[in-house]
Amino acid sequence: MAKTAELIIDGKSYKLPIVEGTENEVAIDISNLLEEAKVITLDFGYKNTGATKSAITFLDGDKGILRYRGYSIEDLAAKSSFLEVAYLLIFGELPSTEQQKKFTDDIKMHTMVHEDTRKILDGFPSSAHPMGVLASMFCAQTAFYPESLDPNRSSEAVYLSIVRSLAKMPTFAAWAYKNAVGHPVNYPDNTLDYCSRFLKMMYGLPAEQYDVDPVVADALDKLLILHADHEQNCSTSTVRIVGSSKASIYSSISAGINALWGPLHGGANQEVILMLEQIKNDGGDTEKWINKAKDKNSGFRLMGFGHRVYKNFDPRAKIIKKAADDVLNKLGVKDPVLDIALKLEEVALRDPYFIERKLYPNVDFYSGIIYRALGIPVEMFTVMFAMGRLPGWIAQWKELRENKEPIGRPRQIYTGQKLRPYVPIAKR
Repeated sequence: MAKTAELIIDGKSYKLPIVEGTENEVAIDISNLLEEAKVITLDFGYKNTGATKSAITFLDGDKGILRYRGYSIEDLAAKSSFLEVAYLLIFGELPSTEQQKKFTDDIKMHTMVHEDTRKILDGFPSSAHPMGVLASMFCAQTAFYPESLDPNRSSEAVYLSIVRSLAKMPTFAAWAYKNAVGHPVNYPDNTLDYCSRFLKMMYGLPAEQYDVDPVVADALDKLLILHADHEQNCSTSTVRIVGSSKASIYSSISAGINALWGPLHGGANQEVILMLEQIKNDGGDTEKWINKAKDKNSGFRLMGFGHRVYKNFDPRAKIIKKAADDVLNKLGVKDPVLDIALKLEEVALRDPYFIERKLYPNVDFYSGIIYRALGIPVEMFTVMFAMGRLPGWIAQWKELRENKEPIGRPRQIYTGQKLRPYVPIAKR
């Protein structure tokens, strides 16, 4: 017998279906509540509202679990590549050798962008934030591929848009960086793998040799895997709600980029570096700032420690810590800001205050360290996040489309003025 919940309003009972997920998550289905009872639920920020059923990502913050399509993030980061994980997220299964080769080759075929896109890039001043540049160039692809606007496109045509999105994202991201520093852009070198190709576009100069460090490329690949999807967060939900209007993949992802741009969402690793620089500028006394973090009246908190979702530990942090150590050891970077970061890490991992409160270094802490070590400016951190999150956004947009989900239409409780007479301007 199907489980139900009972809601009583003004003495009248309403039966609401109980929905259970494959990992025993439980939800009360209120889809027909407005129609049957003429009431809505109120949930600021949708913190306790499930807007969809999804088979893509499972996240249990209390237990520190993150899985893509049933595979643990630990296994994927250790044994897989970013493009293999992208295929898994988007198409539901890990690819065969033949499928992976075709997918990789198809992406290489579309890494170049229409040369007129350069004109759009040239229209931005170097002071333009790279995220604004990235979102604009991505959305502009609807002009270069107008067929993507057709909501009834074939699966083959949708596949082509997916491949183009993955192929062009590193090009757009690198170009946004080159615009910010006033350098000439590089074109993609398709003899390289996905991450190496991006690094060469970022740091190489035209007509000059640039050798990609495999340790750096491997660390970046792991970072992208760890950020590839994270269930129904702000930017992912934005992609889904924009896509629910049957908007194109390019405009939906552009909306996700803009949502990620907000400092409450994608800027956490940037805040880590700004905090470390603040400590350095104050003299670098980590003990002083740790004591301030312990003082609830100081108003200061350590950025990059603990997590809103993960209550025990962030499973991604354990993985990326080793990558951060590898990068720092290989590059031999001498940076007082990174020295401060390592001191904070040491304290947080052994100080009872942090251990008892589960204020462990999270993925944002370690990704900020890696990006800093690579010389990536803080304004580019969120761009790197977007590049990693792209497969998840695509998978969510594709799932919504295939499930034929209805257009998103949140409700509200009106708290404004009641009906009042109009007063002519002369009498106001």
